[in-house]
Amino acid sequence: MATNNNNGKSLESWIWDAACSIRGAKDAPKYKEFILPLIFAKRLCDVFDDEVDRIAKEVGSRAKAFKLVKHDKKLVRFFLPLEPKNPDDPVWSVVRTLSDKIGEQLTTHLQDIAKVNPLLNGIINRVDFNATTHGQRDLDDDRLSNLIEAISAKPLGLADVEPDIIGRSYEYLIRKFAEGSGQSAGEFYTPTEVGFVIARIMDPEPGMDIYDPCCGSAGLLIKCELVLQEKMNLRSRKTFAPAKLYGQENEPGTWAMANMNMIIHDMEGEIQIGDTFRKPKFRQYNRLQTFDRVVANPMWNQNEFKEKDYDADELDRFPKRGRLPRQQGGLGLDAAHPCEHERQSPRRRCTRHGCRLTRLWQREHQ
Repeated sequence: MATNNNNGKSLESWIWDAACSIRGAKDAPKYKEFILPLIFAKRLCDVFDDEVDRIAKEVGSRAKAFKLVKHDKKLVRFFLPLEPKNPDDPVWSVVRTLSDKIGEQLTTHLQDIAKVNPLLNGIINRVDFNATTHGQRDLDDDRLSNLIEAISAKPLGLADVEPDIIGRSYEYLIRKFAEGSGQSAGEFYTPTEVGFVIARIMDPEPGMDIYDPCCGSAGLLIKCELVLQEKMNLRSRKTFAPAKLYGQENEPGTWAMANMNMIIHDMEGEIQIGDTFRKPKFRQYNRLQTFDRVVANPMWNQNEFKEKDYDADELDRFPKRGRLPRQQGGLGLDAAHPCEHERQSPRRRCTRHGCRLTRLWQREHQ
């Protein structure tokens, strides 16, 4: 059975120490696009080990289990084409033992994983660990080796860390990056406490579909599902339909972060990439797709959209008599677009930035 060394630190402390292993806490946020995919890959490797171990108990050995999984990839959630020379070694050891051209080989491994897992394409293989700027490596092999070794310190398998625990730790790391990123933090992160307040306002029920038009790292969507699980635990319900989670994010790096965050939490959802204002991806019959709940924490003071952009909207989200003044920094988009996505019901819960909106605003401005 595959094993890893546990150094006894809390998961949050370990995950931040791993991030700081590159160049210290001050510079860690600059390297988030290297760190987050690598921790994500470690989780995938350790979970894959668990799945191989499970199959090995039935077929007699890990060597046979690897062959079986390679032949029928549907036996596991994500098949990883990484097989250690000794089948009893952890899958992560393929990465941990890299000693030459580490950035190049690591990038190739992640690309190979994406090739056999379409859901991970553009997510796990987005970063080139061998990238250079003006002839100098963005992350040289020595620092990359230190990062890999730091990430290797804790097992992240199913029996080691529950999805909610590693998910919260992953979001803890995202928060730490946000704290070090200044004004840009709002592009991908909503504070945990605010997120749970908004999720409880949403009051999700089993099977509901929930949408975030500017989902960032998917924190609000995930918290809606966690609140639902909390409610079901209070009702002593062990089986229930999970919420169906949907989101759109414009920034490619943040879109990848959202997908990794969902998978780390062992949740399934559909996160589309693109500009929600100009090209909303969720449509049905040439109209906006509707959802049971719509939640959003958009960035404030977005002044890039002009009157002509509102006039050109083909979905009639912004009627002229109902628009908020442009000087309010894009608030018209923030309010109108989410409400157009929500299904008509006696209790509408379209919420942006923790403020519950109703059709009252539209009635008063018509």
